[in-house]
Amino acid sequence: MWRLIKALVFLTALAAIGLIGYAYIGPIFFPGDFSPPRIQVTEPVTLDLE
Repeated sequence: MWRLIKALVFLTALAAIGLIGYAYIGPIFFPGDFSPPRIQVTEPVTLDLE
């Protein structure tokens, strides 16, 4: 049982390191995945001035 818990902790730590690495290094190698969508949105606004 202890081996299973140890393996799960190791895999969780490895996944966390991978996610952090992707967050920091990802924009360098995959800039399209991290760029925001470029869509202009215009909506009319009605102000109640009473």
